[in-house]
Amino acid sequence: MQLQDLLGIELPLIQAPMAGVQLHGLAAAVSNAGALGSLPCAMLDAAGLRKELKALSEKTRKPYNLNFFCHTPPAVDSAREAAWREALAPYYAELGIDPMTIASGPGRLPFSAEMADVLDEFRPAVVSFHFGLPSAELLARVKACGAKVLSSATTVAEALWLQANGADAIIAQGLEAGGHRGMFLTDELSSQLGTFALLPQIVQAVQLPVIAAGGIADAQGVRAAMALGAAGVQIGTAYLCCDEASTSAIHRAALHSPAARHTALTNLFSGRPARGIVNRVIRERGPISALAPEFPQATAAIAPLRAKAESQGSGDFSPLWAGQNVSGCKSIGAAELTAELARGFAS
Repeated sequence: MQLQDLLGIELPLIQAPMAGVQLHGLAAAVSNAGALGSLPCAMLDAAGLRKELKALSEKTRKPYNLNFFCHTPPAVDSAREAAWREALAPYYAELGIDPMTIASGPGRLPFSAEMADVLDEFRPAVVSFHFGLPSAELLARVKACGAKVLSSATTVAEALWLQANGADAIIAQGLEAGGHRGMFLTDELSSQLGTFALLPQIVQAVQLPVIAAGGIADAQGVRAAMALGAAGVQIGTAYLCCDEASTSAIHRAALHSPAARHTALTNLFSGRPARGIVNRVIRERGPISALAPEFPQATAAIAPLRAKAESQGSGDFSPLWAGQNVSGCKSIGAAELTAELARGFAS
């Protein structure tokens, strides 16, 4: 079955869900252009999700994708949290932040029964997950509402696991992709492959449609992915500067600057490896720190630094998520960008 038939879309193109830089506006514009728009839900509570879905439903009648994280929240490690805040102490002092005023927080929440209740109300066409799949009980609820299920694999082993555990299609997330790695069977970064090495191996290993993601920024990249056996493509970074995205001015400026040529996988902002533009805190602390608390607990301590620096016009402490190829970032409407990318399916 073609991906278009499986998901009910005209173009085998998915706009990657990007928490923090978009809400329903971008998703609706992409869906209305014939591709699959995605709404990131990991930073929303049930009330926030209902609000976004009401707005999304008013802007499009086309299929859309809701994306959730399905990590297991870690136990609080007070010693590690203290060590992390101690490592950041010079920055608190520099920016005039009292660390005693910084509250701990859960950060991003995993998919839950409460969120499944919302899906029952809105019955989305597609639901996607990062970091594996939710429990069998929750996954059954997703499927019962009629949604097709996607999830990201960063290795062949993860793709086989997803196939065996209920996914309807697999997103092959290459090392080039911006934002969080979807890795869930391993935390070994040396296991991560580039898109055009990973994609054909997963295509050969599974019987499900495989969607290529990571480093694809234009029609030429789309054609290359399809030539390697992809059933479709997922693209995120290229949409970051679209009119409908809520990407900050600081983030947009970084994407258009020479700094965007240098990205790194870093755990400093959330506790999990995620690709972003190298900035001051990554250079000075190193991209990967053993002190950073487990995902998503690292976020609480660095968030005030980000807020204070951004208020002064600086992205020194901001997660400037981006893939390794920012050449597709354009300040145009999402529909126009989708049409440009769709030319890759024409030949």
